Amino acid sequence: MGAVTAPKQDRSRATRQRLLEAAVSCLAEHGWSGSTVAVVAEYAGVSRGAAQHHFPTREDLFTAAVEYVAERRSAALTALPRPAGTRAAVALLVDLYTGPLFRAALHLWVAASHEPQLGPRVAVLEARIGRETHRMAVDLLGADESVPGVRETVQGLLDMARGLGLANLLTDDTARRERVVAQWAGVLDAALTAR
Repeated sequence: MGAVTAPKQDRSRATRQRLLEAAVSCLAEHGWSGSTVAVVAEYAGVSRGAAQHHFPTREDLFTAAVEYVAERRSAALTALPRPAGTRAAVALLVDLYTGPLFRAALHLWVAASHEPQLGPRVAVLEARIGRETHRMAVDLLGADESVPGVRETVQGLLDMARGLGLANLLTDDTARRERVVAQWAGVLDAALTAR
């Protein structure tokens, strides 16, 4: 009986993962209003019933999807070697805010601002992701937060990265973003080495 259960659990995990990945893609491509459980199920190649078995509500599905990809992104970042230099670290952190996860998260934030059943879930999730991203940034930069102003400077980097991600939503902002990354790396070098 255990041999039968394991493949069933593996299929269930695979279905769940396909649904989560499809939800993020749909949210990034179609926004909240165009991303229903039925659309995600079709995109993932599973029945709507299977989708609702794993995620009883739309809010469950999209909250879990953003959390899933954020955890995957975090694992991938922590597995990377420390970038050589501040500019490479800044570029890596800025890249977090210019991909499909950020686009999906943005749609989720907008929906959460006026969907009462979604707002509290997203607020808790984003607070946790924000803390984890800040910790990763501190580690990537080798920053000493016991030095006055360093914590705020690292947080300023992350806030600036979000702004660059927003600018990138409408047009390809690569050239300007590269100049800003270079400038911010210089600001960080000065702030992180000041005693």
